[in-house]
Amino acid sequence: MKAKKKKVYSGLKDYINNIRIAILLITLIIIIGTIGYIVLENYPFIDALFMTVTSISTVGFEIVHPLDTIGKLFTILLIMAGLGVFAYSISVISTSIIEGEFRYHFKDYRKKLEIKKMKNHIIVCGFGRNGRQAVSELIAHKQHFVIIEQDKENIKSAESESLPFIEGDATQEDVLINAGIKTAKAIISTLPHDANNLFVTFTARSLNPEIRIVSRASQESTEKKLKVAGANNVVMPERVGGNHMATLVIRPDVVEFMQLLTVQVENDSLTNLEEIMYNDLPEELKNKTLNDLEIRKKSGANIIGFKTAEGEFIINPSPDTVMLAGSKLFVLGTPQQINKMKELIHPRHHH
Repeated sequence: MKAKKKKVYSGLKDYINNIRIAILLITLIIIIGTIGYIVLENYPFIDALFMTVTSISTVGFEIVHPLDTIGKLFTILLIMAGLGVFAYSISVISTSIIEGEFRYHFKDYRKKLEIKKMKNHIIVCGFGRNGRQAVSELIAHKQHFVIIEQDKENIKSAESESLPFIEGDATQEDVLINAGIKTAKAIISTLPHDANNLFVTFTARSLNPEIRIVSRASQESTEKKLKVAGANNVVMPERVGGNHMATLVIRPDVVEFMQLLTVQVENDSLTNLEEIMYNDLPEELKNKTLNDLEIRKKSGANIIGFKTAEGEFIINPSPDTVMLAGSKLFVLGTPQQINKMKELIHPRHHH
């Protein structure tokens, strides 16, 4: 990354140096010309400057005072030098403009290519208040993502933070395709209008039947429509905010405890909540009971939940619960316990 930055900076320095040289040459030729006319033709300063500028700019002029042979030869040389300097200056300025444009388009093309190659990533539609919160959470969990945004102000802030984004309308099918909807694992739609979130949900589900869709809703009535359109989860920020505020008054310690479980900061004292899927297990542990997994005994982490293949959640599952295809475990522990558990469960995935 640093090497790329250096390349860009050195390119920029070259352009600035070339423009400086061009300005210096023009200034130099004006000084030489003015002095030449004063010395050779005894012109007053202003006449000498006028003759020099009109000569090197080749605009056509009226001779101020009749020139002798030396004066004429000097004027010819001045015109030729002026043409050369102007040609150089124009080429330097146009090159910097064209190459600057080229670099911008090439950078844009490379960014699009990188996004196209993305697989198993998350698409975030909208980089407003909710979108930003979602993105900061994804960054904290080291997830690959791409933002779709069309508001110029939001684009500026995504650009300044060097976040991967596509400028466009997320309700458009081709924009979702450019964001890699067909290879993405999830899409988060945080657009301010419910109708747009509904459209994104419907389009995303038709383009990728397997994708996980989480959508924002403002109205209660939209929740059902979003579910019908294909959303896996519907979040109403206003409702969540209100519930959270009320719970902070009624059961403040419960809320703080839940935040401790869900906020993942790289701090050994905090607790992590991790999920283990059936497919993550090595062959010898598939279709075995939770007791046979010996997670608590070997790592110190606790199994606190179980999701059956049918999608039913069981809190504190019994030790004789069997890990069948499609089921999932929820494990609670410190980062060290979770890492130890990962080593035991699927060492081949652990780096």
